[in-house]
Amino acid sequence: MKISGFRWAVFAFCILSIPDMQAAEMLQSGLNPDPVKLRLPKEASLSAVARLGRTLFFETRLSSSGKLACASCHKPDHAYGPSGKGSVMAGGPALRGYGIRAVPSLRYLYRQPAFSIGPYDSGDNDSPPSLEAQASQAMNHARLPKSAGKPDESAGNLVPRGGLFWDGRADTLQQQASGPLFNPDEMDAGSPATVAEKIRKFDYAKRFKLLFGPNIFEDPKQVVAEAMFAISRFQIEDKSFHPFSSKYDAWLEGKARFTPAETRGYLAFNDPERGNCGACHLSRPTRDGLPPLFTDFQYEALGLPRNPAIPANHDPQFHDMGICGPVRTDMKKENRYCGMFRTPSLRNVAVRRVFFHNGIFHSLKDALDWYVDRDLHPERFYPRDESGKVEKFDDLPEEFRTNVDRSDAPFNRHPGDRPSLNREEMKDIISFLNTLTDGYRERSGQQPMRAP
Repeated sequence: MKISGFRWAVFAFCILSIPDMQAAEMLQSGLNPDPVKLRLPKEASLSAVARLGRTLFFETRLSSSGKLACASCHKPDHAYGPSGKGSVMAGGPALRGYGIRAVPSLRYLYRQPAFSIGPYDSGDNDSPPSLEAQASQAMNHARLPKSAGKPDESAGNLVPRGGLFWDGRADTLQQQASGPLFNPDEMDAGSPATVAEKIRKFDYAKRFKLLFGPNIFEDPKQVVAEAMFAISRFQIEDKSFHPFSSKYDAWLEGKARFTPAETRGYLAFNDPERGNCGACHLSRPTRDGLPPLFTDFQYEALGLPRNPAIPANHDPQFHDMGICGPVRTDMKKENRYCGMFRTPSLRNVAVRRVFFHNGIFHSLKDALDWYVDRDLHPERFYPRDESGKVEKFDDLPEEFRTNVDRSDAPFNRHPGDRPSLNREEMKDIISFLNTLTDGYRERSGQQPMRAP
């Protein structure tokens, strides 16, 4: 499949800001016509706190089963995501409990901003407006459509963005680490007193006293807070959480050449008339040279099919509505955000076996297929009601289905329209997504992480 010189020149201009045929020819040969020097995280030895966090990250004895650690679901050799095909992971005291959402990767979270409604810069203001006030302000602002050709325009939309977990309920890695620890369907650690007492008996308890004071074990809540802080420091300091070692990173710096399929996939990914993937999964470095994280940090209601593999979904009255519940509770009254979930990074997406917040799809092919055919052939993905009508967006209560994105490409199609991508273009995009897998560059002697 060969792209005309004109189209290559258009992409050279729109994506790389080089409006000449030489750039188009370089792209067509798989080279980056506009290489950059990426500003990567500095490498340094781990601090003592981060080394303690590494130990805790692999510690199974904190769980009620004695078999689960952070690393059980966030495997270092699998981009800190799950390695299995299950939509949700088993946990709890007998490993018979199940969560309601797929396990995300912990990689590339170090630049995740705090949750807000719209881009908010506190400046010198130490008291930012409440989320309720932010949501109220956003109500009267028009939302610009998302386009891979002009991603900066939609960056100013007053919409939910930032935060950790699928619903953004944590603002820091320290807060995020404590969630699975105490979740009864995950590590199920019990109370802070139980956790502190276990740590007090561990052979590395003396490290807690050296780092946090001789009286640290007198306050169980402080023990837990410092333990979670240590885990967060491990995630921030250790390069394996943000290696930027993919073929795409090398290509950005002019040190790798794309195959024809990867190049075509890159262009389709960023074409607002085809994939439009780059509208939400930003692929360009920042103005100051930071590598792209392939997310705009915003939230979307995509209207995914209900997943019967999640035990909670066996109850027809149960619905996971993301920002407005059931796990997050402070935004439950903001109905226009029901069904919205965080847009994840696409880095290392090709090594995943579970996709989207409810793990409904298990291959990139199936995920892309749904993007293209959601509105053209909904009968492929959704059930029919008693009258035979296809029940689109069946994982949301009917009153919230208007929240689902139907305006941004490729979700602006209607039955009978031409698909935004054909089968060959989808294959090409998958080829490009494979270039986002870390490990292409040499790791400077870094060995795969193992439990200490």
